[in-house]
Amino acid sequence: MNKAALALLGVLASVLMHAGVAQAQTSAPAAAPSRLDDILARGTLRACTTGDYKPYSFYKADGQFEGIDIDMTESLAKSLGVKAEFVKTSWPNLMNDFVAKCDIGVGGVSPTLERQKRAFFTQAYMIDGKTPIVRCDDVNKYQTVAQIDQPATRVIVNPGGTNERFAKQYFPHANLTVYPDNVTIFKQILAGKADVMVTDASETLLQQKLNPGLCSVHPDKPFQYGEKAWLLPRGDVAFQQYVDQWLHLARATGEYQAISDKWLK
Repeated sequence: MNKAALALLGVLASVLMHAGVAQAQTSAPAAAPSRLDDILARGTLRACTTGDYKPYSFYKADGQFEGIDIDMTESLAKSLGVKAEFVKTSWPNLMNDFVAKCDIGVGGVSPTLERQKRAFFTQAYMIDGKTPIVRCDDVNKYQTVAQIDQPATRVIVNPGGTNERFAKQYFPHANLTVYPDNVTIFKQILAGKADVMVTDASETLLQQKLNPGLCSVHPDKPFQYGEKAWLLPRGDVAFQQYVDQWLHLARATGEYQAISDKWLK
């Protein structure tokens, strides 16, 4: 092969190589937009929360929120260099408000498959489960689902969340009242207007401290397994990875435990 032919082959090889590189660069998918970038650009982290679920989230008379998840949200915002902005919602409207208005959903949210259809969840930060809270004199009377699921038992529950779904599924024979105010609902039991509420064990432990005369029933052995986690935008892996890593570090360094102890002990 003469020198001219070799030179021509070299030119063709170079052209093909550069064409391949250009095609690869053109066809490489662009990075998907992330809520993480929006938050950093906006300067605020918007968190939907009900404000009616101690010790996770409580809306005070002065218009401020407090609780475990409120402090943790402030910590997450600080790690991002932005400010936390809380958006008040309700359990029936939680998912719609989260999708439309917020970056995260916090405040004692239980992961469910129904919610998972519309959102991602963080890793669980607390293991929990449903257990009864009753007047202390009635602890032995309401130990099991079967004991509670009787026509004479007055079960009370807040609307729109996992407590209501649990009560309707497991207590079809009980006298069930859906009470709209999750803050004063425990006073109804103390006043003798209801007998039992079944809610998350962590809440029963706090409420028995806040309401002398009420007792949590076997909180260490709840009726079913449950978790607490935060809602995140569906499909946003970059933001999910950031929040999960922040949460992992908060738990590993003891920050989460210190915040939890502040509200539970």
